[in-house]
Amino acid sequence: MSTATQSVLDDWSLPVWLTLVTVLTVVIYVRGWFALRKTRPEQFNDMRLLSFLAGMASLWIAVGSPLDAFADVLLSAHMVEHLILMSVVPPLVLLGLPVVPLLRGLPKILRKRIAGPLLRLKPLRRLTHWLVTPPVAWLAMNITFLAWHVPAAYDLALENETVHDIEHLCFLFTSLLFWWCIVRPWPTAQQRHHWGILLYLVGADLVNTALSASIAFSNRPVYTFYVEHPNPFGIMPLPDQVLGAAFMWVVGSLVFLLPAGIITLGLLQPAKKRSIYTRA
Repeated sequence: MSTATQSVLDDWSLPVWLTLVTVLTVVIYVRGWFALRKTRPEQFNDMRLLSFLAGMASLWIAVGSPLDAFADVLLSAHMVEHLILMSVVPPLVLLGLPVVPLLRGLPKILRKRIAGPLLRLKPLRRLTHWLVTPPVAWLAMNITFLAWHVPAAYDLALENETVHDIEHLCFLFTSLLFWWCIVRPWPTAQQRHHWGILLYLVGADLVNTALSASIAFSNRPVYTFYVEHPNPFGIMPLPDQVLGAAFMWVVGSLVFLLPAGIITLGLLQPAKKRSIYTRA
């Protein structure tokens, strides 16, 4: 192991609370999944379980593993972290149909005394339904994405760990809203996708492309943090910036365009076969 790598790892410590919350969430989901599997074996199959577990593992890798320490010294690693958080974790978690298993997995007293009454509150239900309407979810995710990449906000997040945590929460929450409109996990009404969802995905790709290109083609470092805090690997800020932006551009585009292609194939199929492609 190189001295530079060792120095980064020395700055990393196991995030105890994040790890405990992640493990507890997995335990609650698995408990609920086993209960629901007894009555809905086809719906809650092994792939649903594996998808949710992969999503939670990806979440921990993004913000709990040493990757988070590397993200503090390399812009390229930071872009990988953000991509996992926004484009890998949400679809994997949502494909696990998490809503009912997480509720079912709670201890009975918590379901009856806390979760049940909260879910029956009409203002809360109206708010959640509004948040997962496509225009709201699209704007929430893309505005959050652009806002946190403004140099002042980006540098502040790297300087202040609390702000950095808030940034991650914003990315995760708004990306869950965005991908909810694509996956539409049960018990959300299972309506077929229509052509408008392609504009939804392509529009997000255009935002990603515009931001990535502006960073990649800049002739100077965009974020002063990486200039003022040289990394131990000796990588100059500008090449690191180009690498990170190129990764975000290429892989980020694939994340949007691949589901757009799958949905397009579904929409072109005869009505009887369409649900294979256009429903979660």
